[in-house]
Amino acid sequence: MLDDARKLQPWTHRAKNIILFLGDGMGVSTVSAARILRGQMDGESGEETALAMDTFPYLALSKTYSVDKQVADSASTATAYHCGVKANSKTVGLSASAIPYECNTTFGNEVHSVLHRAKLQGKSVGIVTTTRVQHASPAAAYAHSVSRSWYSDSDLPPEAQQDGCMDISTQLITNTDIDVILGGGRMYMTPKGTPDPEYPSSSSRKGDREDDRNLIEAWLDERKDRNAQYVWNKEQFNSVNVNTTDCLM
Repeated sequence: MLDDARKLQPWTHRAKNIILFLGDGMGVSTVSAARILRGQMDGESGEETALAMDTFPYLALSKTYSVDKQVADSASTATAYHCGVKANSKTVGLSASAIPYECNTTFGNEVHSVLHRAKLQGKSVGIVTTTRVQHASPAAAYAHSVSRSWYSDSDLPPEAQQDGCMDISTQLITNTDIDVILGGGRMYMTPKGTPDPEYPSSSSRKGDREDDRNLIEAWLDERKDRNAQYVWNKEQFNSVNVNTTDCLM
């Protein structure tokens, strides 16, 4: 690998697009374990095995910490890599001047993500995640919240609602015009008691919103002229015509 590194030449081309992959909680030790496992599955000792990411022309390490905590959480670190600033633990899309759970410290301390900036420059943007789309890791790409846990309006304390704070799900469809949104978390986007289409008998998966809004329908309505589609299973996803679909949730 050292010989390969010595042969590298500076990359002078300008990137047209960016795909940011995030393995939540995946630090150096996790990568080392994956490297060893892959090697041992191939009958080797494993330590000298190279993962695909090891072959990239440029690699770097980041210092992950919150402004107010040594051990960072997903919210503050997501703000760091999406928006480029260090933040307090539990907060997303806000500078360190915002205090966790204090709604009135939100306003004026918003920081904008690379996704938001790309959209302003005319790029198509999207979020694809294996967790809920309101989770802290993807939420920092579009939301500004003093609490990573304010998924739905039912999660907002009365004082936060009075001060004008908005839940993360509402911000998902209003803050930035995101073209592709794929992940979990639909219960936070439908009226309270709405049965889940995949788990209709599950009481824990029913809609959670107290404002009676269906944010999925609202998102679709606002994009009627842009061939927007909503899918919730693999069959529907596989049937999407990418040539005629501009927006997908």
